[in-house]
Amino acid sequence: MRINKYLALKKISTRRGADELIKAKKVFINNKLALLGSQVEESDSVEVRGAKKTEYKYFVYNKPVGTETNSPREDLFPLGRLDKNSHGLLILTNDGRITDQLLNPKYFHEKEYVVRTSNKLRSSFQKKMEAGVNIEGYQTKPCKVKIINENTFRIILTEGKKHQIRRMCSALFQEVADLKRERIMNIKLEKLGPNGLKEIKGKELKIFLESLSLTNGV
Repeated sequence: MRINKYLALKKISTRRGADELIKAKKVFINNKLALLGSQVEESDSVEVRGAKKTEYKYFVYNKPVGTETNSPREDLFPLGRLDKNSHGLLILTNDGRITDQLLNPKYFHEKEYVVRTSNKLRSSFQKKMEAGVNIEGYQTKPCKVKIINENTFRIILTEGKKHQIRRMCSALFQEVADLKRERIMNIKLEKLGPNGLKEIKGKELKIFLESLSLTNGV
């Protein structure tokens, strides 16, 4: 396989980051300088020499309603999206290794939302949502739903199709009035206010990264 893909699979760098290491003449295959596009076998000896340790950063951000998904800091990017009319938890980072691990649909990571509907929830709503809903030909995976009151519920998903919760509700004749994401895996929004930013560190960060089979730094 290509050397940049190999380094990404080994969680040494992102593919783009690997290309930069190769351009900087820091990657060697069997003691020979690697070139962009070099091929590597599993049995080959691959070394990254003199690479500066990357200081990865991770933050919780509370996106307000009415704003597009973006980052308030130029050195961080958001993992995933929340539509303009939704609000709540976004994880901001400079760690490109996380993108595939967290967003690829082949992985199953819990995301928790509180949803308020403009009309009263039907008696069969919880059962139908938990079983999976057909949204335009796609059957959503089973999920967990807890009814809070007659027009508010909490939902835990392990997938993230575009506008999934809104589309699921629409298929069951419920109109979403407010949608807030409160948790991604073990990372919680808690009492962080709109536009608030809080660093993820310590035990919370350790659990998060270990769940993604990653460590902090290269």
